[in-house]
Amino acid sequence: MDLDVRQRAMLEEMGLRIFDPRPDGRTDDTPPEPPRHSGGKPALAAGSMAPVAPVVPVVQSVALVPAVRPAGVESMDWAALEQAVAGCRACTLCEGRRNTVFGVGDPQADWLIVGEAPGENEDLQGEPFVGQAGKLLDNMLKSLGLARHHKVYIANVLKCRPPANRNPLPNEVAQCEPFLRRQVALLQPKIILAMGRFAVQSLLNTSEPIGKLRGRAHQYNGVPVVVTYHPAYLLRNLPDKAKAWADLCLARELLRDNAGTRP
Repeated sequence: MDLDVRQRAMLEEMGLRIFDPRPDGRTDDTPPEPPRHSGGKPALAAGSMAPVAPVVPVVQSVALVPAVRPAGVESMDWAALEQAVAGCRACTLCEGRRNTVFGVGDPQADWLIVGEAPGENEDLQGEPFVGQAGKLLDNMLKSLGLARHHKVYIANVLKCRPPANRNPLPNEVAQCEPFLRRQVALLQPKIILAMGRFAVQSLLNTSEPIGKLRGRAHQYNGVPVVVTYHPAYLLRNLPDKAKAWADLCLARELLRDNAGTRP
Protein backbone atom coordinates (compact mmCIF):
# COMPACT_ATOMS: atom_id res chain seq x y z
CA MET A 1 0.00 0.00 0.00
CA ASP A 2 1.34 3.36 -1.05
CA LEU A 3 0.90 6.16 1.56
CA ASP A 4 1.90 9.74 1.25
CA VAL A 5 3.66 11.63 3.99
CA ARG A 6 0.43 13.11 5.53
CA GLN A 7 -1.27 9.76 5.75
CA ARG A 8 1.74 8.15 7.36
CA ALA A 9 1.89 10.92 10.00
CA MET A 10 -1.81 10.48 10.91
CA LEU A 11 -1.46 6.71 11.30
CA GLU A 12 1.62 7.07 13.49
CA GLU A 13 -0.28 9.56 15.77
CA MET A 14 -3.02 6.95 16.16
CA GLY A 15 -0.41 4.42 17.35
CA LEU A 16 -0.70 2.22 14.33
CA ARG A 17 2.51 0.52 13.07
CA ILE A 18 3.11 0.89 9.40
CA PHE A 19 4.12 -2.35 7.65
CA ASP A 20 6.46 -1.39 4.81
CA PRO A 21 7.87 -4.45 3.02
CA ARG A 22 11.28 -4.02 1.35
CA PRO A 23 12.32 -5.41 -1.99
CA ASP A 24 14.61 -7.92 -0.25
CA GLY A 25 11.78 -9.14 2.00
CA ARG A 26 13.23 -7.70 5.28
CA THR A 27 10.97 -5.85 7.75
CA ASP A 28 13.72 -4.22 9.89
CA ASP A 29 17.03 -2.45 9.49
CA THR A 30 19.34 -5.37 10.12
CA PRO A 31 21.92 -5.78 7.38
CA PRO A 32 21.10 -8.43 4.79
CA GLU A 33 22.90 -11.74 4.87
CA PRO A 34 24.96 -12.52 1.82
CA PRO A 35 23.42 -14.95 -0.64
CA ARG A 36 24.50 -18.52 -0.24
CA HIS A 37 25.39 -21.30 -2.63
CA SER A 38 23.58 -24.58 -2.50
CA GLY A 39 26.34 -25.94 -0.23
CA GLY A 40 25.55 -23.37 2.44
CA LYS A 41 28.59 -21.14 1.97
CA PRO A 42 28.13 -17.40 1.37
CA ALA A 43 28.40 -16.40 -2.26
CA LEU A 44 30.84 -13.67 -3.33
CA ALA A 45 29.48 -10.31 -4.40
CA ALA A 46 30.00 -9.39 -8.01
CA GLY A 47 33.44 -7.91 -8.62
CA SER A 48 34.86 -9.07 -5.30
CA MET A 49 37.76 -11.50 -4.95
CA ALA A 50 37.98 -14.53 -2.74
CA PRO A 51 40.46 -14.18 0.13
CA VAL A 52 43.82 -15.69 -0.75
CA ALA A 53 45.76 -17.62 1.84
CA PRO A 54 49.31 -16.33 2.30
CA VAL A 55 51.94 -18.31 0.40
CA VAL A 56 54.60 -19.71 2.68
CA PRO A 57 57.82 -20.41 0.75
CA VAL A 58 59.25 -23.87 1.13
CA VAL A 59 62.95 -23.65 1.87
CA GLN A 60 64.87 -26.76 0.97
CA SER A 61 68.18 -27.38 2.63
CA VAL A 62 71.00 -27.89 0.13
CA ALA A 63 74.01 -29.85 1.22
CA LEU A 64 77.23 -28.15 0.19
CA VAL A 65 79.62 -30.50 -1.57
CA PRO A 66 83.12 -29.97 -0.21
CA ALA A 67 86.03 -29.55 -2.57
CA VAL A 68 87.44 -32.97 -3.32
CA ARG A 69 90.93 -33.67 -4.60
CA PRO A 70 91.91 -37.32 -4.78
CA ALA A 71 93.97 -38.42 -1.79
CA GLY A 72 97.46 -39.88 -2.05
CA VAL A 73 98.63 -37.77 -4.99
CA GLU A 74 102.20 -37.81 -3.67
CA SER A 75 102.43 -41.60 -4.12
CA MET A 76 100.58 -42.07 -7.43
CA ASP A 77 102.17 -43.50 -10.54
CA TRP A 78 101.77 -41.79 -13.90
CA ALA A 79 98.53 -43.54 -14.94
CA ALA A 80 96.88 -43.02 -11.55
CA LEU A 81 97.91 -39.36 -11.53
CA GLU A 82 96.42 -38.75 -14.96
CA GLN A 83 93.19 -40.44 -13.90
CA ALA A 84 93.09 -38.37 -10.70
CA VAL A 85 93.41 -35.15 -12.69
CA ALA A 86 90.63 -36.24 -15.06
CA GLY A 87 88.25 -36.79 -12.13
CA CYS A 88 89.34 -33.87 -9.96
CA ARG A 89 86.59 -31.63 -8.54
CA ALA A 90 88.67 -29.71 -6.03
CA CYS A 91 87.60 -26.26 -7.31
CA THR A 92 84.85 -24.70 -9.40
CA LEU A 93 86.86 -24.89 -12.64
CA CYS A 94 85.64 -28.45 -13.06
CA GLU A 95 82.12 -27.14 -13.68
CA GLY A 96 82.92 -25.46 -16.99
CA ARG A 97 85.69 -27.58 -18.45
CA ARG A 98 85.35 -29.75 -21.53
CA ASN A 99 88.60 -31.58 -20.92
CA THR A 100 91.28 -31.62 -18.30
CA VAL A 101 94.74 -30.83 -19.68
CA PHE A 102 97.17 -33.18 -17.99
CA GLY A 103 100.17 -32.65 -20.26
CA VAL A 104 101.85 -33.99 -23.36
CA GLY A 105 105.29 -35.16 -24.36
CA ASP A 106 108.10 -37.58 -23.64
CA PRO A 107 107.79 -39.28 -20.22
CA GLN A 108 111.59 -39.59 -20.21
CA ALA A 109 112.06 -35.92 -20.98
CA ASP A 110 115.08 -33.84 -20.01
CA TRP A 111 113.09 -30.62 -20.45
CA LEU A 112 109.89 -29.78 -18.61
CA ILE A 113 107.99 -26.79 -20.00
CA VAL A 114 105.49 -25.35 -17.52
CA GLY A 115 102.82 -22.93 -18.69
CA GLU A 116 100.03 -21.19 -16.84
CA ALA A 117 96.56 -22.52 -17.67
CA PRO A 118 94.64 -24.02 -20.59
CA GLY A 119 92.94 -21.69 -23.01
CA GLU A 120 89.94 -22.35 -25.21
CA ASN A 121 91.81 -24.47 -27.76
CA GLU A 122 93.57 -26.44 -25.03
CA ASP A 123 90.24 -27.07 -23.31
CA LEU A 124 88.76 -28.39 -26.57
CA GLN A 125 91.71 -30.63 -27.44
CA GLY A 126 92.92 -31.63 -23.99
CA GLU A 127 96.51 -30.69 -24.86
CA PRO A 128 98.62 -27.77 -23.61
CA PHE A 129 100.05 -25.05 -25.84
CA VAL A 130 98.01 -25.37 -29.03
CA GLY A 131 96.94 -22.59 -31.33
CA GLN A 132 99.24 -19.72 -32.24
CA ALA A 133 101.06 -19.73 -28.90
CA GLY A 134 101.66 -23.46 -29.32
CA LYS A 135 103.09 -22.96 -32.79
CA LEU A 136 105.50 -20.36 -31.47
CA LEU A 137 106.59 -22.70 -28.67
CA ASP A 138 107.16 -25.50 -31.19
CA ASN A 139 109.38 -23.16 -33.22
CA MET A 140 111.29 -22.16 -30.09
CA LEU A 141 111.90 -25.81 -29.25
CA LYS A 142 112.84 -26.61 -32.84
CA SER A 143 115.55 -23.95 -32.69
CA LEU A 144 117.16 -26.02 -29.91
CA GLY A 145 116.77 -29.29 -31.76
CA LEU A 146 113.81 -30.31 -29.61
CA ALA A 147 110.13 -31.18 -30.14
CA ARG A 148 107.18 -31.59 -27.84
CA HIS A 149 107.32 -35.39 -28.15
CA HIS A 150 111.12 -35.70 -28.07
CA LYS A 151 113.05 -35.01 -24.86
CA VAL A 152 110.36 -32.52 -23.83
CA TYR A 153 107.29 -32.71 -21.63
CA ILE A 154 104.78 -29.84 -21.52
CA ALA A 155 102.36 -29.17 -18.65
CA ASN A 156 100.43 -26.32 -17.08
CA VAL A 157 100.06 -25.11 -13.52
CA LEU A 158 96.25 -25.42 -13.87
CA LYS A 159 94.73 -28.50 -15.42
CA CYS A 160 91.37 -26.86 -16.22
CA ARG A 161 90.57 -23.72 -18.19
CA PRO A 162 89.53 -20.63 -16.21
CA PRO A 163 86.33 -19.01 -17.55
CA ALA A 164 86.94 -16.59 -20.43
CA ASN A 165 90.70 -17.20 -20.03
CA ARG A 166 90.84 -15.07 -16.91
CA ASN A 167 93.88 -15.19 -14.63
CA PRO A 168 94.15 -18.19 -12.29
CA LEU A 169 92.97 -17.58 -8.74
CA PRO A 170 95.25 -18.40 -5.79
CA ASN A 171 92.99 -21.18 -4.49
CA GLU A 172 92.89 -22.77 -7.96
CA VAL A 173 96.67 -22.76 -8.18
CA ALA A 174 96.88 -24.24 -4.68
CA GLN A 175 94.49 -27.07 -5.57
CA CYS A 176 96.44 -28.00 -8.72
CA GLU A 177 99.94 -27.61 -7.28
CA PRO A 178 100.17 -31.19 -5.87
CA PHE A 179 99.53 -32.57 -9.37
CA LEU A 180 102.36 -30.56 -10.90
CA ARG A 181 104.67 -31.42 -8.01
CA ARG A 182 104.01 -35.12 -8.57
CA GLN A 183 104.58 -34.75 -12.31
CA VAL A 184 107.99 -33.25 -11.61
CA ALA A 185 108.82 -36.06 -9.17
CA LEU A 186 107.88 -38.74 -11.71
CA LEU A 187 109.53 -37.09 -14.72
CA GLN A 188 112.72 -36.07 -12.93
CA PRO A 189 113.58 -33.51 -15.62
CA LYS A 190 117.05 -32.00 -15.88
CA ILE A 191 115.73 -28.48 -16.53
CA ILE A 192 112.40 -26.67 -16.04
CA LEU A 193 111.42 -23.76 -18.25
CA ALA A 194 108.75 -21.68 -16.49
CA MET A 195 106.76 -19.68 -19.04
CA GLY A 196 104.59 -16.84 -17.83
CA ARG A 197 103.91 -15.03 -14.58
CA PHE A 198 101.66 -17.61 -12.92
CA ALA A 199 103.95 -20.52 -13.77
CA VAL A 200 106.88 -18.60 -12.29
CA GLN A 201 105.01 -17.57 -9.16
CA SER A 202 103.73 -21.08 -8.56
CA LEU A 203 107.05 -22.85 -9.03
CA LEU A 204 109.20 -20.31 -7.20
CA ASN A 205 106.64 -19.16 -4.64
CA THR A 206 107.33 -15.53 -5.37
CA SER A 207 105.51 -12.41 -6.49
CA GLU A 208 108.53 -10.90 -8.23
CA PRO A 209 107.97 -9.93 -11.88
CA ILE A 210 109.54 -11.99 -14.62
CA GLY A 211 111.86 -9.16 -15.61
CA LYS A 212 113.60 -9.34 -12.23
CA LEU A 213 113.87 -13.13 -12.24
CA ARG A 214 115.24 -13.68 -15.73
CA GLY A 215 118.88 -14.32 -16.50
CA ARG A 216 119.75 -16.64 -13.62
CA ALA A 217 119.03 -20.14 -12.40
CA HIS A 218 116.42 -20.92 -9.76
CA GLN A 219 115.44 -24.20 -8.10
CA TYR A 220 112.27 -26.26 -7.76
CA ASN A 221 112.66 -29.35 -5.60
CA GLY A 222 116.30 -29.66 -6.66
CA VAL A 223 115.65 -29.08 -10.39
CA PRO A 224 117.14 -25.97 -12.09
CA VAL A 225 114.46 -23.51 -13.26
CA VAL A 226 114.80 -20.83 -15.92
CA VAL A 227 112.19 -18.09 -16.13
CA THR A 228 110.91 -16.71 -19.42
CA TYR A 229 107.91 -15.09 -21.08
CA HIS A 230 104.80 -16.95 -22.16
CA PRO A 231 104.49 -17.45 -25.94
CA ALA A 232 101.11 -15.67 -25.92
CA TYR A 233 102.85 -12.63 -24.43
CA LEU A 234 105.60 -12.82 -27.06
CA LEU A 235 103.00 -12.77 -29.83
CA ARG A 236 101.85 -9.38 -28.49
CA ASN A 237 105.35 -8.10 -27.72
CA LEU A 238 107.59 -9.14 -30.58
CA PRO A 239 110.75 -7.28 -29.40
CA ASP A 240 110.86 -9.51 -26.30
CA LYS A 241 111.43 -12.59 -28.46
CA ALA A 242 115.15 -11.84 -28.27
CA LYS A 243 114.96 -12.01 -24.47
CA ALA A 244 113.12 -15.32 -24.68
CA TRP A 245 115.83 -16.68 -26.96
CA ALA A 246 118.44 -15.68 -24.41
CA ASP A 247 116.45 -17.53 -21.74
CA LEU A 248 116.38 -20.67 -23.89
CA CYS A 249 120.13 -20.46 -24.37
CA LEU A 250 120.61 -20.13 -20.60
CA ALA A 251 118.47 -23.21 -20.01
CA ARG A 252 120.48 -25.19 -22.58
CA GLU A 253 123.73 -24.07 -20.95
CA LEU A 254 122.54 -25.13 -17.49
CA LEU A 255 121.43 -28.48 -18.88
CA ARG A 256 124.85 -29.08 -20.37
CA ASP A 257 126.60 -28.03 -17.17
CA ASN A 258 124.47 -30.41 -15.15
CA ALA A 259 124.78 -33.31 -17.56
CA GLY A 260 125.87 -36.44 -15.74
CA THR A 261 125.22 -35.04 -12.27
CA ARG A 262 122.05 -37.07 -11.77
CA PRO A 263 122.38 -40.74 -10.82
